[in-house]
Amino acid sequence: MQIEHGGALDRAISRFGGRREDWIDLSTGINPEVFPLPSIQPDVWNRLPDENLLAAALEAARVYYGALAGTGIAAAPGTQALIQIMPDLTDRGEVAIVGPTYQEHQSSFERAGWTVTPCADVSGIPPSARVAVIVNPNNPDGRIVAKDTLIALAGTLQARGGFLIVDEAFADPHPETSIAAQCGQNGLIVLKSFGKFFGLAGLRLGFALTSPPLAAKLTQRMGPWAASGPALAIARHAFTDTSALAAFSARLTRRRKLLSAVFSGVGLKEIAGTDLFALVEHGRAYALFEALCAQHVLVRKFAYAPQWLRFGLPLDENDAETFRQRAVIAMDAVRS
Repeated sequence: MQIEHGGALDRAISRFGGRREDWIDLSTGINPEVFPLPSIQPDVWNRLPDENLLAAALEAARVYYGALAGTGIAAAPGTQALIQIMPDLTDRGEVAIVGPTYQEHQSSFERAGWTVTPCADVSGIPPSARVAVIVNPNNPDGRIVAKDTLIALAGTLQARGGFLIVDEAFADPHPETSIAAQCGQNGLIVLKSFGKFFGLAGLRLGFALTSPPLAAKLTQRMGPWAASGPALAIARHAFTDTSALAAFSARLTRRRKLLSAVFSGVGLKEIAGTDLFALVEHGRAYALFEALCAQHVLVRKFAYAPQWLRFGLPLDENDAETFRQRAVIAMDAVRS
């Protein structure tokens, strides 16, 4: 299955022209602002990640995500790496995936020989499934499944000899949706992306919160030095710099309001989203995608939902105004 992701700016440039600096890339759910970076000692670059640095970063992550003491936690070079080994944690069987959602979950289980059952909601998960995957908040529609529902489902799947995977890649701005505090129990794995909220996707860092035995199994499966020393040092700093975090979050909230204001100004129908992206419905979404690209604005389209476009966040007021002006031209082109 060929999966199209956001962020393919080079491909857009090769087709529509322009330089990278000419484009506004709104095709991902990654915060366009990079969290303020700490100074990193030279030996962190020179040496393999030591145990003390890993332990400090994992503890900072546990506290930041709200997991209880004793919760198992494993670090990885991005949550994508964790997604790809989820099917190896138990014997092959049937996995239910609540969607539409991030397609790499389905792809990973299919490659491993699992039977994949797509479900429109939690109530559609069949009794034959031992594993289920829920992205919460969901990508791309921002759907949120209640905590009590997730906890009950994890217990049901554990009784079947399986587990629930909750991908909380977009939960950082929405901590009230997270079930990290329940992650010490068997039958529950919560995936956390570091790069999206902190604007550091290129760092490639993610975490799995789960029971200690499952965390140990994941750590062993990832092998030694799964996360780089600089990534761990930056994460430890970001998780614990509370004053910078508060200001960073406030700027994200303003950025999201700027995006909604553009939609209102140009007549686009926003139907869902999170603080990191918005989902728009349009009767000629593919044509609008092309028209926006012609104006050097890249957004995310979906083969399975041709009426949808997903928009990431502008960096600032100047970006938002440039986007607004180009969106007006694109909208006129689609109407003509």
